[in-house]
Amino acid sequence: MFSLTRQRPPGQPGRIMSVPLLPLRDVVVLPHMVAPLFVGREKSIRALEGAMTLDKNVFLATQKEAKVDNPGQRDIFRIGTLSTVLQLLRLPDGTVKTLIEGKRRGRILSYVPNQEHFLVEIEIIEDQERIDPEAQALIRSVTQAFDRYAKLNKKVPEEILGSVSQIESPSRLADTVIAHLNLKIDVKQGLLEIFDTNRRLERLLEVLGAEIEVSQLEQRIKKRVKQQMEKTQKEYYLNEQMRAIQHEMGDKDDFKNEIKELEEQLSKKRMPRLAADKCVHEIKKLKFMSPMSAEATVVRNYIDWLLALPWYERTRDKMDLDEAERILDEDHYGLEKPKER
Repeated sequence: MFSLTRQRPPGQPGRIMSVPLLPLRDVVVLPHMVAPLFVGREKSIRALEGAMTLDKNVFLATQKEAKVDNPGQRDIFRIGTLSTVLQLLRLPDGTVKTLIEGKRRGRILSYVPNQEHFLVEIEIIEDQERIDPEAQALIRSVTQAFDRYAKLNKKVPEEILGSVSQIESPSRLADTVIAHLNLKIDVKQGLLEIFDTNRRLERLLEVLGAEIEVSQLEQRIKKRVKQQMEKTQKEYYLNEQMRAIQHEMGDKDDFKNEIKELEEQLSKKRMPRLAADKCVHEIKKLKFMSPMSAEATVVRNYIDWLLALPWYERTRDKMDLDEAERILDEDHYGLEKPKER
C-alpha cells in the first residue's frame, strides 16, 4: 500500500517516508506524548488499520477547521508528528479507540494518490537542540513557571511535576510541558512548528506567563464571588434570626407600625434627593434591628432629625428691633447685656 521512498534507518532526521495520514480535530499531538484518540471517520479508521498491518507508523496532522468532516489537503496543517500506534480497539458503535505515541516532528511534502485513506510523503524534521548556558537558563525558567502553573491549575497530575523536573533535554521538556497545557489549537500548532528548541522554550515561557496570569485572575474572581456569597448568606441568616427574636419579644407589630409611620412622613416630606436616599437607607437598616437595641434608638433619632429639618420651608424675616426688644423683655428677666447684644 505504501513504501519507503529512500532507504534510511527508521525515525532518522531527514528521512523521507510514505505513511498513512490521520487528520485530527481539536487536538495537537506532540513528540514524547502518549494520547488516546477516538476515531469515527471511515477513512481515518482505514488509515489506522493500514498502519497496523505494516510498521505501525502513522502521521498525525491537525485540521485547520475542526468542523470540516471531509478535509482536503488545504484543510490540514503540513507540520505534524510521526507517531506509533500502540493499541487499536474497535468499539461496538463502529468507532475505534487507539493509543498513539508521538515520536518526531515531520513535514508533509506531498500527498500520494490512494483510494483507501490519506497517504503522505513526509520528511522527518530534526530538532535544533543545543545544550548551552542559555538553554540551561530556559530549562530552569520553564520548569519553575510550569510548577507555578500546576499549583494554580489542579488538573495537572502531581506525578507530571516530578517527571518534568527530571527532564534534561530542552526539546523533550518543551513538548512535555506543552502537552499538559490547556491551550488553543493554533497556539499549540505554533509551538509544534518551532524547530529551534531555545526559541520554542522562549515562546513556551511567554505562553506560561500568560496562562499563569489568567489563572491568578480566575482565582481572585472565584475568591471574590465566594466571599460575596458567604456575606449574603450570613446577612440572610442574621436577618432571619433577628426577625425570630423580634417575634419572640412580642413588640414586632408596634415596631413595624413605627417604621410605617416614618415611611409615610418621608413620602410627604419635601427634601433634597441625597437626604431622601439617606433616610430610605436608614429606614431599611432599622427594619432589621431589634427595637430594644441602643443602635436602633440612635438610628431612629437620626431619622427623626432628618425628617424634622425644614429643608424647603421658608419664613419671612422681621427686622423690627422694637418688637424684638419687647419679646425679649417679656420672656427673659434681667440679662440686659445679652439682650442688648
